[in-house]
Amino acid sequence: MNNSRVADGQRVERKLAAILAADVVGYSRLMGVDEAGTVARLKALRNELMAPCIARHRGRTIKLMGDGTLVEFASVVEAVECAVEIQQATTARQAGIAEEKQIAFRIGINLGDVIIDGGEVYGDGVNLAARLETLAESGGLCISGMVHDQIRDKLPYVFEDRGEQTVKNIARPVRIYALSTASIIALLPAADAAELAGILPIPEPQTGPHLPAMRASKSDQALDEGSAPPALPDTPSIAVLPFTNMSGTPEQSYFADGITEDIITGLSRLRWLFVIARNSSFAYKDRSVDVRRIARELGVRYILEGSVRAAGGRIRVVGQLIDAGTGKHIWAEKYDRDIADIFAVQDEITDHVVAAIEPRLYEEEGVRVSGKPPGSIDAWGLVVRAMGLISKVGRRQNEEAQDLLRQAIAMEPGYARAHALLSWAVWWASLCYWVPDSREAYRQAAQHAEDAVSHDRGDPWAKMTFGLCLSTAAQHERALVELQSALNLNPSFALGRTAYGWALLRAGRYDEAIAETGKAVRLSPTDSFAGIYTAIHGLALLGARHFEEALPHLRASVTAFAEYSGHYNTLISCCGHLGLIDEAQEFIAARSRVGPPLHLSVLRQNLGRFAHCEVFVEGMRKAGVPE
Repeated sequence: MNNSRVADGQRVERKLAAILAADVVGYSRLMGVDEAGTVARLKALRNELMAPCIARHRGRTIKLMGDGTLVEFASVVEAVECAVEIQQATTARQAGIAEEKQIAFRIGINLGDVIIDGGEVYGDGVNLAARLETLAESGGLCISGMVHDQIRDKLPYVFEDRGEQTVKNIARPVRIYALSTASIIALLPAADAAELAGILPIPEPQTGPHLPAMRASKSDQALDEGSAPPALPDTPSIAVLPFTNMSGTPEQSYFADGITEDIITGLSRLRWLFVIARNSSFAYKDRSVDVRRIARELGVRYILEGSVRAAGGRIRVVGQLIDAGTGKHIWAEKYDRDIADIFAVQDEITDHVVAAIEPRLYEEEGVRVSGKPPGSIDAWGLVVRAMGLISKVGRRQNEEAQDLLRQAIAMEPGYARAHALLSWAVWWASLCYWVPDSREAYRQAAQHAEDAVSHDRGDPWAKMTFGLCLSTAAQHERALVELQSALNLNPSFALGRTAYGWALLRAGRYDEAIAETGKAVRLSPTDSFAGIYTAIHGLALLGARHFEEALPHLRASVTAFAEYSGHYNTLISCCGHLGLIDEAQEFIAARSRVGPPLHLSVLRQNLGRFAHCEVFVEGMRKAGVPE
């Protein structure tokens, strides 16, 4: 600690301290719903949970301000550990409380120089902690770059880098790192959470980004005894039941459990999806219970179930996705694999299942909200409807989707997924020549992509659209970083993997491009973007001069989506290289009906910054496209 003098000659104390700032999310709304109950619950959480946790980590509560709490720590490691424990235990403590009455904290932590005056603490170190708290998600944690530098090698938490951000009343931009709600809840074993919450036993908290009140089912009789089932969350919700071992051997039981756990983890990466945690799902292992009953007990709309059977060195995994409200089977698939490398098979099947389920859920949610009156649909509903339209990849649907997304952004300007989808829709419209000024459309797409990333660097769609815009501008290295980041966030993101392959192709890394685009085709061969997957895979093969291998993929892409002129272009070039001139001429005529006339000079101008330009134009010339 050091001493400084202020203008009037008085000496004040300064020191370096870790400051934790916390407040209650939606406190005014909670008070409006149940004023007395909210005050009582907040007081109990502060006295019975927060205060002991702060004491264990040698913190000092500086001030309580309504729903706000300010705490000083001598150790930044202790401050972060305390914050994580508070968030997990708060969720566990309230598992039996109705969602609309639950209290959720958001927490910010900064390490900085502070002024001590009569027990009060002041300074930018405190102000920044308060600003960081406002940037944290419900149940989450935001820290400054200085905090991250101090804890990076000391604590096992993986924070997301959200880049430099300008915050109110702080002169310079601040680098910010975030720990999501889902990550926090996954950090500590359930028994530790129970001890922290001061109650045993407790239901394991859920893994989704928003935390509606859920409870683990104690028995099949719970509902019959009059317990009210938890309400469905606003966002889509799913439980993955333990896959059934049909082989009768313990080894396959381990494999079935591993598949289930990996799928739960994979689905939990989809931040818009509420996923029931493993322990709650596994309470139903080896029990014959109707899926509608399970969905009511867990408070979810969708159930994923499956089975595993092994015989003769091969394994078959079957999965099916059910809308528990209607009993409708939304998706079903079987996977037959050799089991020479059981862990590789487990990873591959998990990726395929997650990649297949995400678009099905978007489609189903879009149907569900489509019957609602327009005035009653919230921003999430608008985005879901837009996603369904975008996935049809047609001009009319694209225009309608853009209108819906602009409405969603008007409702919630910081909605990253809405900005990301609008960026994709505008970018795609420009690629398809559906706009009068392609250059301006690409500029607008890039702006929405930047907005998406600025609002949420953890959204894979935001990363993908930003990376695509960078790739279109021939900023290859930056594009690849962003697109790889999208896949790190969601390895089963088939469209994101295609976009990554596209950028690799443009950068001249053909072998890698073929591998990535090929994986996208295998990941999700039947979703509505499949025509794009095959088109870009074919383009990657053409870039590497594998013309015969590219041809069937390119023919399939034209069949799948006849409105996109780019599919025709690549197929025409491929036919030219293979000497299929009559077929090329047919596609040139078809291409002229969906886009501007083909000229080699225009193609060189448009593709000149991309590595595959020469081979592409060469095939066009051989096919008879004029200069």
